Amino acid sequence: MDNLKNLIKTIKILRSPEGCEWDRAQTHKTIRQNMLEEAYEAVEAIDENNSEHLKEELGDVLLQVLLHSQIADDDGEFNIEDVAKLLNEKLIHRHPHVFGDKKTKDTKQILQNWEKLKAEEKKERKKTLDGIPSTLPALLCCMKISKKAARAGFEWKNEKQVIECFLSEIEEFKNAKTINNKEEELGDILFSLVNIARWNDIDPETALSKANKKFIKRFNKLETLTEKNLNELTFEEYNELWSIAKKLTKED
Repeated sequence: MDNLKNLIKTIKILRSPEGCEWDRAQTHKTIRQNMLEEAYEAVEAIDENNSEHLKEELGDVLLQVLLHSQIADDDGEFNIEDVAKLLNEKLIHRHPHVFGDKKTKDTKQILQNWEKLKAEEKKERKKTLDGIPSTLPALLCCMKISKKAARAGFEWKNEKQVIECFLSEIEEFKNAKTINNKEEELGDILFSLVNIARWNDIDPETALSKANKKFIKRFNKLETLTEKNLNELTFEEYNELWSIAKKLTKED
């Protein structure tokens, strides 16, 4: 663990009076966005299946953890040891089937126990949907809301009902008269789509990310198929080029 100890020491020096002026000036709020960005970059490295890139990005995520911990230490609130202690205690408490004598049948029961133990720890959360961070991306937040509500018994009987709900939301969108009504109904469509994803064990964030990448690949190919300015293309020309681009990128 020498490398980790040296890293913690480096962060402490950077935040000291003899350290870096920029690092010393940071607060939890000034580097808030950095935490989000580094986490997303680490996820991108996972998607790329690139271990070297992931190693680097995990280091950047760790930097954010250590910086926030050092800022808190400088303010007399807590330090990285407190963070590690709390996390270790939490992991042991939530894994009684490993560190205790609790018997479990499968991963479903393990997750149920996890949620039960988590609820015991978070006694301040009185409502089922309490504790969902408002800063989560909308799709991820929606999935968490949907899962929590379903675990509480707010659930359809079968997938057919979920799809029927989705189709009814589309009809309501088509009948909406104002932009505000359309926005509301579109939100309901997206929410019902997330429920369809949950019923099929699909992560909607991952599904949309893959669709984005697929579109970019096809559109980039489309651009290579014409010498015209894209703004000069007719709908028919766009449609024909898009069909060709789809075929050419299908095996990529």
